[in-house]
Amino acid sequence: MAIFSDNRIMENVYDDIGFEDITTNSLVSEDKWAQAEIKCKADGILAGMDVAHYIIDQFNLNISNSYLDGDEIHKGDIILEFEGRARDILMAERTILNYLMHLSGIATLVHDTCKKVHEVNPDVRVACTRKTTPGLQKLEKKAVELGGGDAHRFKLDDCVLIKDNHIQVVGSVIEAIELAKANVSFTKKIEIEVENLDDAVKASMFGADIIMLDNMNPTEISEVLETLEKRMLRDNVIIEASGGITPDNIMDYAGLDVDVISSGFITNSAKSLDMGLDIL
Repeated sequence: MAIFSDNRIMENVYDDIGFEDITTNSLVSEDKWAQAEIKCKADGILAGMDVAHYIIDQFNLNISNSYLDGDEIHKGDIILEFEGRARDILMAERTILNYLMHLSGIATLVHDTCKKVHEVNPDVRVACTRKTTPGLQKLEKKAVELGGGDAHRFKLDDCVLIKDNHIQVVGSVIEAIELAKANVSFTKKIEIEVENLDDAVKASMFGADIIMLDNMNPTEISEVLETLEKRMLRDNVIIEASGGITPDNIMDYAGLDVDVISSGFITNSAKSLDMGLDIL
């Protein structure tokens, strides 16, 4: 749970409860005991189980059986069984399911996307971006990793990533790279976002470690790769394709000789994996 604030998890639980669960408290006595199970209603990859365990522990519920994060799960699988006060189970139910369904949805989409891409290019990395849900960034990025993807940057201090607005403020690709090299520790890689062939060549010549080809179509990316090869610049850099890439068009990029394909879709548009909690 080090990747996410324990307090924030419980804040989410109690935010859902409000002052009290008036339905449960009006119907269920304090000493009523119950058993519960969470069943998967679709095939996928499990993520968020560490959060579920934490919430269950905070409500003094007892787990009797549990799958693990990263497990391949199938429709009908009972992925978690626990027992305790019925009131506590009913109060925590929705938040537990929300985390599990949302994060498993991301892990599943990433897994399915990686599987397709790697059939064409086993060496390319499928990465997410910082297009994540505020407050859930670390958990969503962990879900990406559980699905077999790359988390990219976790935070702004992970590496230099010079974007178009940075270049607009500074004035040029070359000046931006030179400033980064002069002012940032040697331990940090320098990535720059470019949108045309000329800037990609400049970025490679002036020492960028990673070049993100942003919103460039496959034909344009192929031209960049061919040009860098001809100028003996390709081996100097990691090439990342990004911008507007979704599961529907990612195969158009999979066959290119890029090192990374990044997509915001896999975190901000993944469909939740259907699950349900039943009292036994």
